[in-house]
Amino acid sequence: MSDLKNQRCEACRADAPKVSDAELAELIRQIPDWTPVVRDGVMQLERVFKFKNFKQALAFTNQVAEIAEEEFHHPTLITEWGQVTVVWWTHAIQGLHKNDFIMAARTDAVLTTD
Repeated sequence: MSDLKNQRCEACRADAPKVSDAELAELIRQIPDWTPVVRDGVMQLERVFKFKNFKQALAFTNQVAEIAEEEFHHPTLITEWGQVTVVWWTHAIQGLHKNDFIMAARTDAVLTTD
């Protein structure tokens, strides 16, 4: 696990820069289970987490919601039987900011604290 999970998000404004291609390449190496995807022209980070049942998936969803509230940075969370899809991106800039990588790393860390 990278040190990204120990970093704090910074306040992000609409004029904040998106991550560059070089930054994307470096940051994605630190969260290798995440996939950059483009939806409606917006670069996002996505990962599907698998669980044994709905109860575990829901508990994980609630833990991710807690860390999102701590940073006031909120993902898309799709909770289904046996899996949760988490998608991070920064709405204010319609793309990826370092905050998204920090939150992805912190999401990964939720699994190690169960």
